[in-house]
Amino acid sequence: MSATHEVFNQVEPLVDVNLFAGNQAMQAALKFNAPALDTAPLHALGGLVGSAEMQTHARLANVFTPQLKTHSRFGHRIDQVEFHPSYHALMGAAVGAGLHGTAWAPDQQSTGHGHLLRAAGFMLFTELEPSILCPISMSYAVAPALKGNPAIHQDWSPGLTSRIYDPALKRWSDKPGLTMGMGMTEKQGGSDVRANTTQAVPDGSDAWGQRFQVTGHKWFFSAPMCDAFLILAQTASGLSCLFLPRVLPDGSVNAIHIQRLKDKLGNKANASSEVEFHSATAWLVGEEGRGVPQILAMGTMTRLDCALGTSGLMRQALSIALNHTAQRKAFGKFLIDQPLMKNVLADLALESEASTALALRLARCFDHPNDAFEQVMARLLTPVAKFWICKRGSHFAQEAMECLGGNGYVEEGGEGVMARIYREMPLNSIWEGAGNIMAIDLLRALRKSDAAAALAHELAPAKGMHPALDRLAAQLPIRVEEMATEMEARRLAQDVALAVQAALLAQTAPGAVFGAFCDSRIDGQWGHSFGSLGGGVDFDAILQRAQPT
Repeated sequence: MSATHEVFNQVEPLVDVNLFAGNQAMQAALKFNAPALDTAPLHALGGLVGSAEMQTHARLANVFTPQLKTHSRFGHRIDQVEFHPSYHALMGAAVGAGLHGTAWAPDQQSTGHGHLLRAAGFMLFTELEPSILCPISMSYAVAPALKGNPAIHQDWSPGLTSRIYDPALKRWSDKPGLTMGMGMTEKQGGSDVRANTTQAVPDGSDAWGQRFQVTGHKWFFSAPMCDAFLILAQTASGLSCLFLPRVLPDGSVNAIHIQRLKDKLGNKANASSEVEFHSATAWLVGEEGRGVPQILAMGTMTRLDCALGTSGLMRQALSIALNHTAQRKAFGKFLIDQPLMKNVLADLALESEASTALALRLARCFDHPNDAFEQVMARLLTPVAKFWICKRGSHFAQEAMECLGGNGYVEEGGEGVMARIYREMPLNSIWEGAGNIMAIDLLRALRKSDAAAALAHELAPAKGMHPALDRLAAQLPIRVEEMATEMEARRLAQDVALAVQAALLAQTAPGAVFGAFCDSRIDGQWGHSFGSLGGGVDFDAILQRAQPT
């Protein structure tokens, strides 16, 4: 008896490819921001994260999600989270690539490009699996904040910059590598951390300085199996930043009680939890009563990672869509050769390259802490990039999924990654300050720095290259000087983002990409959905540049 049908017109998954070697947009952005950057580590990482083996680990870590074990079988409180071995394999790869605190190591800072290199690596790893990057990102953000307590910084910095991953629950001094998290959000306050009610009372002092006993709760406490956390708690002087280790210096486990793990829309491989502190021991970091500024400094770093992460997810979704449409036929042609599909894919490619350019430009700022202009741009572009790139992510993922039709909606096989991307996209927009918080933060940045002059300087290289960009660039410094009201803050964040993206593309991308971006995003030759570019666009040139291989 013959088979009922022959399987054909199916797509081979995008596996065993070098995600860096095929990413022309990233390579161009890196060359622009750091012409002498050694990209050999990125080539190595690109091959690793594009491998079938690592993609299998990513799938398994999301299928076999973390499990909370509050008690041992004997009834003892243990508060531990069990992970699938693939989670640990992914964590080991990310730490080994130096995506956590390694950028703060002296040898990395001496290169002058440690943060930019780390940012590009973070984007590449996001294409593989973003969930596990939550503790990686927090470790990156927390490391410099520990300077507020020199003794703790001295003891913990070697472990936080180490490239060895050790998941064991042990004292810091017994581990070759360490990770850290943060805990600010409480159920009654959300983004309003000043409403926190967790209390900390003095408990003497020791080699790590002023010690406190902490009682309270945290509504979102991501990556609870990290080795330590920076938290906010009320002391006699007000809201203060405290260092809270999982295991105390004497080897006993701190009184951090995990109440439950959050059942999230996406981000499944990462354990986000709700915790209570029952007279847990913590140490003061920074000045007592000045916890909010301390935390905001860390928030700047995690917001950078939100922009980087969304840009990486965009690139992954685009690559999968390009791979699918280049192999799948309908109505007598490959999908990628169908005019409307060309329009959609080219439009997505423009968005992806512009997001990559802006995110890596922001990352460059952190390599120049003593450059006044770069620090103004960091303060200006952090809320702008976090707001705009992350806002575009969900719409982008939905359109990329539609390129695959029903295959994109199915949680199976190589193309099942698209569903995972779609669920992941809203996270970076919500976490570390949602859209309104970012827009308000932009207004705050405009009041505290010479942002108008800095923005004009940033846009100057593109002057005269596109009439619509010239008009927008001429208006923005005036609007910045006038400091738009809160009601207009989102529109201002959008327009600053588009202008900076366009100016960057003018210097890093071919004319076809720059022209189509300005015509559509700035000059209004665009509809209300992806795939509505004008007919004069050089679609083939844009798509050729965006191909993942």
